[in-house]
Amino acid sequence: MANTPVRDRSTILVLNGPNLNLLGLRQPEIYGTDSLADVEKLVAATAAPHGLTTDCRQSNHEGQLIDWIQEARERHAAVIINPAGYSHTSVALRDALATCDDMPIMEVHISNIHQREAFRQHSYVSALASGVIAGCGIQGYAFAVERVATLLAATKK
Repeated sequence: MANTPVRDRSTILVLNGPNLNLLGLRQPEIYGTDSLADVEKLVAATAAPHGLTTDCRQSNHEGQLIDWIQEARERHAAVIINPAGYSHTSVALRDALATCDDMPIMEVHISNIHQREAFRQHSYVSALASGVIAGCGIQGYAFAVERVATLLAATKK
């Protein structure tokens, strides 16, 4: 008999999509000079006072992100996702997130996608998200952690 994974009610999965491994190097005029390592430090530091931990992952591959989302259903308390370019193109990513219906999902964009090209102004993820944060730089990730902490605390009452 296979072991059933136990959901960790204190760990937030923080997913970053394609090209976010190049934060700080790619288009700093849009995305800033902070690196993905800076994002990971920020979310960990923001989560800690709430008794939460973070599991940060990045992939340029849609299927890998989907596998991690499916894993989150069983192993994590919440998902914070910056789907990057997949926001505007991936129905498959949206469908994977739809299976996480009993956990908070926060969508984060470093830039304000609503001020950018028309094709970037629609996100397949937004309709499923508990909240969407855009245009706040990497601080948006900290805002997302704070919101997740509030939502998780509300479910414990």
